[in-house]
Amino acid sequence: MAVSISQLSFEHHRQALGIAESELRISWRFSGNTVDWEQSAYDLEILRGVRARAHGGPGQLSTPWSDWVTVETGLLNSSDWAGAIPIAAERETKVEAPKRPVYFRRHFLITVNGTRARLYITALGLYEAEINGCRVGDYVLAPGWQSYNYHHVYDTYDVTELVSSGKNAIGVAVGEGWFSGRLSYGGGVRNNYGDTIGLLSLLVVTLEDGTKIMVPRDATRAANTGPLITSEIYNGEHYDSTLEADLKEWSSAGFAADDWLAVKELPAPKGALVPPDGPPNLVGWLRLTVSGTSGTNITLHHAEVLEDGELTLRPLRVATAADSLILHGNGMQTWEPRFTLHGFRYAQVDGWPQETPLTAESITAVVVHSDMEQTGWFECSNQLLNKFHHNVRWSMKGNFLSIPTDCPQRDERLGWTGDAHAFAPTANYLYNAAGFWRGWHKDILSEMQRNNSMVVPFTIPTIPPGGPATPAAVRGDVAVANPFNIYQAFGDLGLLEEHRNEVGLWNRSSFQFADWLDPKAPFDAPGNATTAKHFVADAYLIHMIDFLANMSAALGRGDAAEQYRSQRKDLVSAFHDAWIQDGILANQTQTAYAMALNFGLFTDEGQQSAAAEKLRQIVADNNYLVGTGFAGTPPL
Repeated sequence: MAVSISQLSFEHHRQALGIAESELRISWRFSGNTVDWEQSAYDLEILRGVRARAHGGPGQLSTPWSDWVTVETGLLNSSDWAGAIPIAAERETKVEAPKRPVYFRRHFLITVNGTRARLYITALGLYEAEINGCRVGDYVLAPGWQSYNYHHVYDTYDVTELVSSGKNAIGVAVGEGWFSGRLSYGGGVRNNYGDTIGLLSLLVVTLEDGTKIMVPRDATRAANTGPLITSEIYNGEHYDSTLEADLKEWSSAGFAADDWLAVKELPAPKGALVPPDGPPNLVGWLRLTVSGTSGTNITLHHAEVLEDGELTLRPLRVATAADSLILHGNGMQTWEPRFTLHGFRYAQVDGWPQETPLTAESITAVVVHSDMEQTGWFECSNQLLNKFHHNVRWSMKGNFLSIPTDCPQRDERLGWTGDAHAFAPTANYLYNAAGFWRGWHKDILSEMQRNNSMVVPFTIPTIPPGGPATPAAVRGDVAVANPFNIYQAFGDLGLLEEHRNEVGLWNRSSFQFADWLDPKAPFDAPGNATTAKHFVADAYLIHMIDFLANMSAALGRGDAAEQYRSQRKDLVSAFHDAWIQDGILANQTQTAYAMALNFGLFTDEGQQSAAAEKLRQIVADNNYLVGTGFAGTPPL
């Protein structure tokens, strides 16, 4: 089969709606079985859409033109928002308690048929939108979690099919989410970014004559509460369906909202508005299909493990991880949470109505994760390895939801930089995570600029008590390693250019995580690893200098690359003085030898061969069990 262009992407997005760049980068893939075909040049044709054609080398055929692809940018400047500003319900805000979700609605009139309609929307919290009674898009937990102090992600939807001539209405439910909900461990902190649930949206309808109608906000916007009583990330969601009658068809044009609350204007969001970029353990929630007497309260408790046949809740610490539904009593109803999520394998169902059989069809597990295209597969004759690969991919899905988290179940679920650093190369093989990482790295840069420290915090986004006062190896190195890993996986120079000045260093007076979670470390002191913490820091410093040299070379900065290579030579010499004597490492551990070999710290082949044999012996003496923590596992 001749070579052809199989897909066009813009900024790594195949569905190019709402792209946040004024100068878009286009890329494509090839399909076909022609041997040694090589692209030498390409053509782009741009009309209402874009298509591409690639030319082969000498004596090789060109590809046919690709299919036409339409690309559309988002709102690139604040003026594009046409005066839209955030709004909130005119009511007292409960500062130190869970905030009741708010329902916003607005009606508007379209006098003639529109040819195109776009909804641009974000929230101070998490939102779910409807137009004329129909759900907008399929995103859940939107707009996700980011460093709200610096930027807010907004989403773009094609709602042409939902808007019609005549009277229309838009309704948006907003819960507190990560914006003002309780976050972090040890009891946590509320209102990390603000204490008021709010909404910002703009509907743009383009008429047949090209006229654009902007539907931001005005006096016809109203707000109210409803059946969503509370909706917390850690503690779960509580829903009273007996209150649904008051909101029947609430997002339809004919709904009467005379008794709804007025709305108030909020200050403009801090920072910029940007587009986003028998089950095993799962991350998501349960969908119930049930009927019963009005007022019946069904409660769902979630956990990952059982102990003596009962849910083990201790690992959750103070996270409740419980959802509840109060039945309306008007026949069969289907319900699922909207603004919470849980990591679980088991669920305890309390209060199920006796008159309704609890069957397999009554409860459905709903899995949620960031939308990424799978790019890596593995299968072999060994079923254990196949299962291991499946578990890795499944675990990635469970911890890649808006940000890369450490866990999806307890009162933490934070974007620990060390976890992301360790797993990023694997993630890039399994999925096209370039867009996911780019959004998170914007948060890294934003948090580094906090108080002009330019230090990578331990968690991104950062919540109280904030980031470290001094840098830490492995964790801080994510600002260098991840952009380089993305370049290796996708050939994308963009992040290298954006982050080339974010050099993660360390010093001996600063706190170091060492080989965190070394299996032989004490249970109550996971940082007391068998490999010295400064050995780890020294080795990773050299490794990062390697990355910086290669990054500089890829960006055409030859002088900088040579400077880094010279620094690396001096650092390797210092490493030998501190940690190697006669080719033997000061720490006889899997982590020490894996890092020294993988990072190229031995200066001659004899030492390298001896070190490889020593690592083999250490692994064998440990019954072939993994003996490494965060720092040692990737190089091993």
